[in-house]
Parts: sequence; structure tokens; C-alpha cells
Amino acid sequence: MTAGMRQARKCRMPLGGRLLGTVAAAAALSVGAAGAAPSALAADVQSKQWYLNAMQAEEMWKVATGEGIKVAVIDSGVNPSTPSLKGQVLKGFDATGVAGDAHDDYRGHGTTVAELIAGTGKGGGLKGLAPGAKVIPMRITDTELQNTHSVNAHDTEDAIRAAADSDARIISMSFSSEFPSREEREAVKYAESKGKLLFAAVGNDAKQGNKEQYPAAYPQVVGVSSADREGKVAEYSQHGSIVDIAAPGNDIPRWCDSTFQSYCDGDGGTSAATAIASASAALVWSAHPDWTANQVLNVLFDTAGRDWEKGTLSKYLGHGLIRPSMNLLKGKGNPGAPDISPLTKEKTPGSSPASTPASSQPEKKKEAAGETAMAGSGKGQDDGSSLGLILGGAAAVVVIGGGAFAVARKRRTA
Repeated sequence: MTAGMRQARKCRMPLGGRLLGTVAAAAALSVGAAGAAPSALAADVQSKQWYLNAMQAEEMWKVATGEGIKVAVIDSGVNPSTPSLKGQVLKGFDATGVAGDAHDDYRGHGTTVAELIAGTGKGGGLKGLAPGAKVIPMRITDTELQNTHSVNAHDTEDAIRAAADSDARIISMSFSSEFPSREEREAVKYAESKGKLLFAAVGNDAKQGNKEQYPAAYPQVVGVSSADREGKVAEYSQHGSIVDIAAPGNDIPRWCDSTFQSYCDGDGGTSAATAIASASAALVWSAHPDWTANQVLNVLFDTAGRDWEKGTLSKYLGHGLIRPSMNLLKGKGNPGAPDISPLTKEKTPGSSPASTPASSQPEKKKEAAGETAMAGSGKGQDDGSSLGLILGGAAAVVVIGGGAFAVARKRRTA
């Protein structure tokens, strides 16, 4: 396959214009437009990060901030000079084959993702859910860059391998493509063998065919779907057996473009949801630094908000809505075996000295048997995408760390 063929084949989301992901806070929280200069945005932008209150971020930060955890962000690059990211971004890796380095964000998307994970909120920036964590940027291309430049056709696999060889414990991938490759699959398996925890966006094209997306569909990767401020599964959020967990994604401010002059409103989509899921893992891991990736993920799955049988999967929410506060504030969640993957149920080579790499590609996770297992309060549509959860709150509401998250679908916004 030529580089040009691979570029056309990737069909990745345009990183700067794609939606980011969300799980909603209480319906009373308001979200408005952000168009002022960054220096004037602190209170305004952060007030629109409704999920921070919903997830009890302030209370969690008294227990853990993500300190000691490094997150590799594979994206359009990360600008380390925004007020919120000063001192938060480490040396990275550029896999694009285009002029610049990992600190040159050509779209603004990677910087948004990094701020959602580890931003300090200083100077008007977005505040990360894990402000004590550090970011290692890994720059790759999106479809638009591929169409205008000669690029490295193997950028994703190169970036994943570089992340696997780095000090990062978590690899956050807010990108997707409907085309898998042997090289990318092997890179993912290599990262797992190094003990990394991988999160990826399931994609924002549910209404354009809902095709399975990679790297989220690889068995070793946690596929993240997006929910809105009412806890509704976003209409655009792709669904199926690739979904492992849901996180906040709608109505989250983002950098408008690569000039970093202002934030814009809109849906963060599964990109933001992936960032927030990655940050959730950073919080839990920083509180339990001796755990393996498997144990951190086991706890996130075990404590996720759901109203169906544990161990089965909703094709829209996976194990449910992410709730790191259940572990950090209430001590809940069973970490399970350190060397058994909660995704594949197989022994992972990165967790035990005695383990060896798997010789075959395990089957992707099983989804819940029948839509009735996901129906919740029974108010959903026939396709089972509306999941009215009743967990410690009123009907059609699930309590996620203290905020209300209803589960249904939301109309996609531009």
C-alpha cells in the first residue's frame, strides 16, 4: 500500500472541527458561548465545564489530582504555552513527517484534549479533571493535513509505540478511523505488553453509517462513547460492541483553532469523552500507584453508573457512565487480578513477569444480551439508545459523583 493510499484510507476525524465527549451534570447548570480573549475567560469557561461539579471534582482533588501519572496524548500536537498547560506538558514525539514537533498543534484539538486532562485552569484556560497529571504529546495527522501535506503513512502506529516506550501509564487517543491495519493492531498489543492503559474515541458518525472505528475497536483498547449534560447518549456517538464506557462529551468549550486566541462552544463529542475517561483513570491510578492498568480499569468498570447486570455491556454505554468518585470518595470498586485484562479476560504480558504475549487476536467484548438489559426505566426508543437509569436518584436519573446524569440521546450540534 502506498503512502497516498494509506492517507486516503485513514479518513480520520478532522481533529479541530470534531466534537468532544461528555456526561452531563445537573440540568440546572448552564452553558453559554465563549468568545472572549483567554485572559478574560477563566471564570466564564470553567463555569461551562458542568461535569466537574457533577463528578465531584473538587472533593476528589482532596484525595487525588493525578499527581505522578503521565498521560500520552496522541493527537494534533499540544501547545505547552497556554496558561492552563504551562508546566504540564513534557517532551513528546512527532510522527507526522511534517515540519514542526509535538509542541506544534496545527489544529488546536490536541491542546484542548490535554487541557481537559491535565489543565491547571490558570489564566483563563480549561481546568483538567486530573490537574496533577502531566501530558506527553504524540503528534499525528488528521485527514485534512493528509490531504495537504506529504505525511508519514504509519504515524498512528509509530505514535502508539512511542507512547508505549515512554513513561506514560495512560494513552489517550481522541481520533478514529474505520480502517484497521496490522501495524496499528500490533502497536496496540505492544502497548498492552508494556502495561499501558489505552482509551480511544468510538467516533462521532453514528448517523453516517455507525461504522466500527479503530483504534477503539481493538480488543486491548477502551472504547469511549459520549453523553450530554442530562446523561443522554449523544445522537452522534457511535455504538456497538466497541463501546466499553461512557464519559462527558457535550457542551464542553474548546480552543477554536490553532491561533489559541479564544475558546468556542459546541459538543466535544467522543474526543472530549476520551480525555475525561483518561483523566478519570489518572485520578484513580494516582490514588493507587501500585495497581496495574488492569486493576485501574476493573475499578472504573465496576463503579460505572448502570441499571443492568454487572458484566454485561450496553452497546451505547458499555459498562456504564464513568464515576471515579465512587472509588476515591467511597472506596468502592474491586480491582481484581492484576494480570487479567477486564477487556479480553486474558492474561496480559505487561502485568506479570511470568506472562507471555498473546498469540492470537482475542474477540472484542460481548454486549448485553438483548436491548431489554439496557432499557432502564423503559422510556427509551425502540433502538434501545435511551437508557433511563435509576441509581440513587429520581426516575431517569443516575447519580454520578453527586451530579445528575440522565441517559438518553441528544441531537448533534455543529
